[in-house]
Amino acid sequence: MDKIKIIITSDASQLAAKGAQIFCKTAKETIALQGRFAVAVSGGSTPRAMHRLMSQEPYLSDIPWQKTHIFWVDERMVAFDHPDSNFGTAKKDFLNIIPIPSDQVYPIPVMTRPEEGTALYQAKLKTFFHDMSSDNPVFDLILLGIGKDGHVASLFPGRPQIKEANRWVLNVKGGQPNVFRLTLNYTVLNNARQILFLVSGSGKAAIVKTLLENSQAQLPAVKIRPPNGRVIWLLDQAAASLLSRKIAIYNL
Repeated sequence: MDKIKIIITSDASQLAAKGAQIFCKTAKETIALQGRFAVAVSGGSTPRAMHRLMSQEPYLSDIPWQKTHIFWVDERMVAFDHPDSNFGTAKKDFLNIIPIPSDQVYPIPVMTRPEEGTALYQAKLKTFFHDMSSDNPVFDLILLGIGKDGHVASLFPGRPQIKEANRWVLNVKGGQPNVFRLTLNYTVLNNARQILFLVSGSGKAAIVKTLLENSQAQLPAVKIRPPNGRVIWLLDQAAASLLSRKIAIYNL
């Protein structure tokens, strides 16, 4: 577990604050080294408080938005003004407020057939990452959540892992609501320099314990193991409540 850090905060509001701090620090350090910062964000309820914080001071001014590029980990194939749209929710929470150039925000195309959307988003990734030495996209930071069933992104249990490295984007159907979705594949997720899991609430405590204490569990989130990156699990006390004491933790 040398590449895994577990940070436990007192509650969901402190989790959001720590997540915003990590986002800001990573963005500034990355831009200082390479001139731009590429991040893939997730939807769901847990990151919303963090997103709202990033649209306020000090993050509104402190995060170098002009050199930040925002992608999405996955998206439901619904209109952007639909309440289940990850992009639509992010617009309300922070994208409409932060001073980021509009051409540096890359929503997943949804108003098309799933197969066409998959090809279009993969083409966006290829264009953006074309000058990198890696054969696959290398995100500087990927923000992930987990489901109670152990799913991550829109990669659900009971489905075979897609191993083709050239298939960066998949179309799947499942979850709640049970609609078609486009999602980054394990290949892309595991090529990130840093992955930040955000998990809140006692309802996630059992799956957090399984994922962190049973590396053999046949669950999608267990497969997130970037060989050249690191993983931070950012939990609140409720989500961490069932972890064994042997797990190395950093309480905040």
